[in-house]
Amino acid sequence: MKRTIVFLIEYDGTNYSGWQRQKNSNSIQETIEQAIEIVSGQKLFVIAAGRTDAGVHALGQVAHCRIEDSFPIPENKIVSAINSALPPDIRILEAKTTELPFHSTKDAIAREYAYLVTTKNSVFLRNYAFYFPFELEIDRLNEISKVFLGEYDFSPFAKKNPSTKNYVCRIEKSEWQQLSENLFCYTIKANRFVYGLVRSLVGVILDCARGRRTIPEVEEALRSGKKNFPSPLAKAKGLYLTRVYYPEEKNFFKKNFDFKNLLLI
Repeated sequence: MKRTIVFLIEYDGTNYSGWQRQKNSNSIQETIEQAIEIVSGQKLFVIAAGRTDAGVHALGQVAHCRIEDSFPIPENKIVSAINSALPPDIRILEAKTTELPFHSTKDAIAREYAYLVTTKNSVFLRNYAFYFPFELEIDRLNEISKVFLGEYDFSPFAKKNPSTKNYVCRIEKSEWQQLSENLFCYTIKANRFVYGLVRSLVGVILDCARGRRTIPEVEEALRSGKKNFPSPLAKAKGLYLTRVYYPEEKNFFKKNFDFKNLLLI
């Protein structure tokens, strides 16, 4: 009988081409699959809730794989076994086995990302936050971010992707926190995300914050559906997948993540 292992994973995406396995590049997916094969002797295919891009990090990635009864590792040993074969920049935080039908991507009802911006050029944050050499005001950042709340066609802001049939997303949360004098965190939650959307919105918000764009211009772009907004895409290194939401019966992990608890802060 087939069962499913559901994983909660964190990783530093600096040295990887993203989640998805690719030819001639080092991906998170392939690295985890190789670790599972090393400790179990079985080749398994691991599917993630979000296929993060090169350089993007995760604090709460959810993934799954199907296993047979012949899988040799008991549930309470799965985390330690796989972690023993992983590099130090990828960690399985939790693992649950279930007989329920579960698909980490298709069953997700919302995802949440965070983006870190620093106004101080720090050696220690160079791979984990975007350096923005201009003064930021938290009230102004939140004023701009509220524009994106609701359901819109985000084609004016997202990167074009031939496989994307529509660009309509419903954003439930779009807000900033000031974590320290020089460090700011943008949090965005939506029912779905299209390619490059979070990094694009951060770029637009920062352009508005420094006076290169106006809120009415952003609102007009949302209404028109026209891609006439040339704000630069924020760099991948500041982006984190923080949480994936599921219906209660498939919500296997209860952890919440707070950047204030991370050592890098």
